[in-house]
Amino acid sequence: MRVKAMPVAAVTSGKGVLASVDGRDVAVFRRGEELLAIGNDCPHQGGSLCDGWVEGDIVVCPLHGWEFDMRTGACMTVPGESVPRYIATVEDRTVYLEEAER
Repeated sequence: MRVKAMPVAAVTSGKGVLASVDGRDVAVFRRGEELLAIGNDCPHQGGSLCDGWVEGDIVVCPLHGWEFDMRTGACMTVPGESVPRYIATVEDRTVYLEEAER
């Protein structure tokens, strides 16, 4: 299901923004003109990925340093771990999010 999340101006480069899709927290990031969105909760101990730091296409969990690919949701630190990936689209200066197929 596609949901209205936030104004596109709320998402700035290098910093995550928290959104909600069907009651689940989603971290939204800007990479140039592109928006990337993944589940916000690190599977290790629930760290908030939108509070992590961004290194290229990777976001690093602020609690224990687990790294996640913002394009796929895959954990780069522990093979097999991942967070959900969301499709972010922009219409009329508004960000819409929809969970991607797994």
